[in-house]
Amino acid sequence: MNLLEERKKNPTRLTRNSKLFKTIIQAIQDKKGDHIVSLDLRKIPEAVADFFIICEASNNNQLKAIADNVEKEVKEKCKENPYKHEGRQAEQWILIDYVDIVVHVMLPEPRKFYHLEELWSDAPSMEHAEQQ
Repeated sequence: MNLLEERKKNPTRLTRNSKLFKTIIQAIQDKKGDHIVSLDLRKIPEAVADFFIICEASNNNQLKAIADNVEKEVKEKCKENPYKHEGRQAEQWILIDYVDIVVHVMLPEPRKFYHLEELWSDAPSMEHAEQQ
């Protein structure tokens, strides 16, 4: 079976008001993630998720702390485990896949190099302010 076929999207469309979305944003803000941006991919047929949430960490410790907090908070508040996560070994870019939402926690250099916001520029984006 094809991996994308196994990766079933939720038939109910998510919004930025969904509990999962809000929990992820809050978990990133709790660990002082920078430059938090969400991309709404729902109107892009090729997209593998409804949303990308992208944020930046200033160092490897913060990168891990943000990713760990996202997984912990989502498990506690939404009772969901990630479908998959990648990048914990390389410590440059951690991807957490919740099927409908994919979270990208990146150090500044890989974020600048891959510039996901530009790659998916057809998607409406929204910045989420860091907590004070």
